[in-house]
Amino acid sequence: QVQVVESGGGLVQPGGSLRLSCAASGSRFRLYVLAWYRQAPGKERELVATIATGGATNYVDSVKGRFTISRDNTKNTVYLQMNNLKPEDTAVYYCHAMWAGSPGYWGQGTQVTVSS
Repeated sequence: QVQVVESGGGLVQPGGSLRLSCAASGSRFRLYVLAWYRQAPGKERELVATIATGGATNYVDSVKGRFTISRDNTKNTVYLQMNNLKPEDTAVYYCHAMWAGSPGYWGQGTQVTVSS
């Protein structure tokens, strides 16, 4: 069983920045494919960004140029740096960890609210 714990959410004004962190347990962290999802009220969960074992990244179009996903295998942690935040980025952000053959593991989520 892998434990996934997000942190770093909060209230920020439009144009501001936040950095989310996600710690995942397990000795094979370097083999995990990691992702950030978000779910806004009344909407389906949306894939925001992914980072592969080798560091390749992908982003949903709406966050390209504003969000950066990164990983630190020495700390078993994945980050999501979010800049120039907009009200439409308001959502609960979830971290997901998986590797080949695993069912995938979710964190409990962290709330991000962008409002003046």
